[in-house]
Amino acid sequence: MEQLVEYIVKSLVDDKDAVKITTEREGSEINIIVNVAENDIGKVIGKNGRIAQSIRAIVKSISAKEKIRYNVKINK
Repeated sequence: MEQLVEYIVKSLVDDKDAVKITTEREGSEINIIVNVAENDIGKVIGKNGRIAQSIRAIVKSISAKEKIRYNVKINK
């Protein structure tokens, strides 16, 4: 799942080297934390958060089969 989010985010941003994806486990949930360069944060979030919502929807649809809940958090 982490590789999928990394692939999507890297295809959106200009500074691909600044993209860092980490995961944290909290019980039955896994948080995927996305860190990007400050000037690329708008490209990942999108207008009114639509791109971020789309990324979360993709992750949610895939994780429904795994019985593990994934949360995607975007930081700068």
